[in-house]
Amino acid sequence: MKVAVVGSGIMGLGITQAFAQTDGYEVNLCVVSGKGFEQKQRLFEKPLKRMVEKGRITQERFDDIVSRVKITDLEGAKDCDLVIESAIENMQAKVSVLKQLEKICRPDALLASNTSSLSITELSSELTRPIIGMHFFNPAAVMKLVEVIPGMTTTEEMVEQVKDIAISIDKVPVEVIEGPGFVVNRLLIPMINEAIGIYEEGLATVEGIDIAMKLGANHPMGPLALGDLIGLDVCLAIMEVMFHETLDSKYRPSRLLKKMVRAKHLGQKAGKGFYEYDERGRIIPGTALDLRQITD
Repeated sequence: MKVAVVGSGIMGLGITQAFAQTDGYEVNLCVVSGKGFEQKQRLFEKPLKRMVEKGRITQERFDDIVSRVKITDLEGAKDCDLVIESAIENMQAKVSVLKQLEKICRPDALLASNTSSLSITELSSELTRPIIGMHFFNPAAVMKLVEVIPGMTTTEEMVEQVKDIAISIDKVPVEVIEGPGFVVNRLLIPMINEAIGIYEEGLATVEGIDIAMKLGANHPMGPLALGDLIGLDVCLAIMEVMFHETLDSKYRPSRLLKKMVRAKHLGQKAGKGFYEYDERGRIIPGTALDLRQITD
């Protein structure tokens, strides 16, 4: 099967790897801007090279995975069986990309969106063909879950196809009725937002909150470190979607979360969030956030 992944950010790169490391798939990684192909190639290869260095895969396996991936512009989606849009988590941006893809893709191609919170029905409202939500989790090459979200025009056949594809790349599909935040983010992102609020109130340090949830709730990662991993801009976007969709005050984004996004302290991908990170994305000890570092 030939797959196009449209969007070359962290999620797009991870989804590309998830397919490329599975026999039987070829992947076109489509860069929305249509430029910077060599940089995207390096970014795609970077985690795989680390796996070679650590002895997790052989050089031969590395070469095999890389050979299945081609970096292209949007035209790379035209001959693919499955096209997964993975642009930024913004309704207008995603609709713009999907409208372009609708003109490029084959009529029989399966068109999916890797959205973490947006309405599939609304995303498809300006299209002439149905789409389906196929929500991967970061890091997409490792995390097992794929939320499968049908919109009002999604067919049952599409749902079953996406479930089968997810299983074929060693993922576990869970069908979710469309709703703001779906399942995981409906539960997870408000927890992160509340942890930020607790820190903002001065009830505990960044490390204290993360240690408390790791040891008290048996979470593998504290909520503030997890927010950094997801991306604080993504957390904010999801909170805003849930708040605007429900008008429920429990989904109101924390003021500190907004402030950090304005300061571009977005977490691991920016090198700085609630912690600071080295070039390999590891927390630098002793760098937890001091509120005085954040200005309006």
